[in-house]
Amino acid sequence: MSVELFQIPFLTGLAFAILLPILGCYLRLRDEWLAALAYSHLAAAGALLAMLAGLAPVIGGLAMAGLAGACRRLFARRLSGGAGDALLLLGGWSGAVLITANEPMAERLGHALFDGQLYFAGSEQLWLVGVGGLVALFFLRLLSPNLLLARVYPDIFRLRGLSAWPTQMGFDLMAALCLALATMSLGVMGAFALVFIPPWLAFRRAANWRAGLCWALGIGVAAYVAAFALALGLDQPFGPVLAILLVLGGLLVA
Repeated sequence: MSVELFQIPFLTGLAFAILLPILGCYLRLRDEWLAALAYSHLAAAGALLAMLAGLAPVIGGLAMAGLAGACRRLFARRLSGGAGDALLLLGGWSGAVLITANEPMAERLGHALFDGQLYFAGSEQLWLVGVGGLVALFFLRLLSPNLLLARVYPDIFRLRGLSAWPTQMGFDLMAALCLALATMSLGVMGAFALVFIPPWLAFRRAANWRAGLCWALGIGVAAYVAAFALALGLDQPFGPVLAILLVLGGLLVA
């Protein structure tokens, strides 16, 4: 087995293992973890539609998830209790499954999107993920004070006469694009596992917000490295191995 052959896939996944747990902390803080799963399924459906239209799947995935992120506030205003996220999730899942079932050309890509295709990541994808991840972390740092204030002091924007929607929509759009990129490499459930379980475990153990971010980052990176080595050693698909390791870790801690 050539080490160089898997360097780019490893680095691509490592970038997601750094980005997604941190993003997941903010999603969990806002009780929007279900939105992450919805974005992933919509990205898969968009990628399949793009392939049928003769476009690059990543374009369709980013466009579909980005549209959902930009319009998510409209659902949230009319539907409470996460119902909007559930509808987006079911819509994305049903669309992806129906396209896969009825288009032979889409079957292989559909399985890759749900199972993950990290081993086939190339240098172009690494550059896209690396630059995109840095940009996302930069904007997350800019949005962080307002996101935390909106959670701790929900009326702060109203009392100051400010609009909260730019922060909310900006975060939704950024989260959707990040999950769409992750879905292209890690698969739907692999991306969701990284964005959900490390923050969930961190919130159970951390004493404060900063410590929670560090715990989530450490858990995510450790689980990713272990899963990558184990999946290669056992010749198994990466996404399910990552998910089962995080699930086992979650059960042990919980």
